[in-house]
Amino acid sequence: IHCKRSCMRLATSSCSQGEVSGATRCQCATASGSRVGGRWVVVMRCQSKPREYIDSVFKRLLTPRFNLPFPLPSLISQCAVCHSWPTQQVCRPCVSRFSPEALRCTACALNLPPDLSLGAAGIQTSPRLCIDCIRHPPPVDATLVAVAYAYPWSELITRYKFGNRPGWAPFFADMLLGAAGVRRVLEDLHVCDFIIPMPLSVERLQLRGFNQAWDLARALARKSGTRAQPDARLLLRPKHTPPQTSLQREARLANVKNAFQVEPLRAPVLLGRRVVLVDDVMTSGASLFTAAQALRSAGAAHITAIALARTPAT
Repeated sequence: IHCKRSCMRLATSSCSQGEVSGATRCQCATASGSRVGGRWVVVMRCQSKPREYIDSVFKRLLTPRFNLPFPLPSLISQCAVCHSWPTQQVCRPCVSRFSPEALRCTACALNLPPDLSLGAAGIQTSPRLCIDCIRHPPPVDATLVAVAYAYPWSELITRYKFGNRPGWAPFFADMLLGAAGVRRVLEDLHVCDFIIPMPLSVERLQLRGFNQAWDLARALARKSGTRAQPDARLLLRPKHTPPQTSLQREARLANVKNAFQVEPLRAPVLLGRRVVLVDDVMTSGASLFTAAQALRSAGAAHITAIALARTPAT
């Protein structure tokens, strides 16, 4: 990979990653290829386009043009955290460093003290539940998350969510599938069960351009090999509400009250079914639990919430 413009550096520069803030954005990406000694040699000249855009150029232009007898892999790039090169979006050392294992409440995924449910002999004596979930059980049977919503994931998820970076969905899906319990939950689904993303209102979808939870749900279904199909039309959000970020817990609950609704003509298909509800970030749980309650009221027998990141309790 080589940049022609003098404003960009060579392989260790932001051009090879294409997503570092402050990088000069150019307008085009060109590719050419030739066959030398029985092997295809492909040269890519890019001007700081995002990784997912360059990947799509490779797959859509080169394969039909040169009739390549093999699928083109994703391009390598800089790690978005430590800027090592070459690697995937985030290198394995950074993933390991910033996603340590944590003991979490099985209902709401908040961090728990290490010895909360252990007896004197170190044997678990009760379910791993926080005090709030013991007093007020949420409308989900389990909540599974991959990482805490902290550096660097908070910044990367913000880029994915608000920076029009849908190409990050497969990487985040791989992270989720590496979290405890997620792969098993998806593999246990039957063909009549559902993987449902948290829906966006029409106004929010028009503003953002895509539903990040839907892209994440599709990537999870594809990579896990589950028999269930993702469905973005079963759970709706007819009520447009202000963003939850600046609200306290009580205000969040009031804000999303009656915001979610199961498609009335399809509600019977949920009766007795297992549902996996997918979101990118779980903050207080107000939105996710309200959506889960709508599914439960329609007859869903078992609901597992899966979120990429969980905001720590304040």
